[in-house]
Amino acid sequence: MRARGLALALGATALLLTGCGGHGDTGNAPASPAPASTDVAHLQKLVDGAESAASSAESDMAHD
Repeated sequence: MRARGLALALGATALLLTGCGGHGDTGNAPASPAPASTDVAHLQKLVDGAESAASSAESDMAHD
């Protein structure tokens, strides 16, 4: 259970960091009202990866 919480926290941190930067300097351009579909797909992959890691960690802990 502790590993799942850690994985979810890491996933949430990755989502926040990915959503808050990395698009370069936009100058005075207005912020887009909604994320691009590619951004949403990327974030979904991160969440899926975090959930998979948490599931694997839980399974490993159960076997130990």
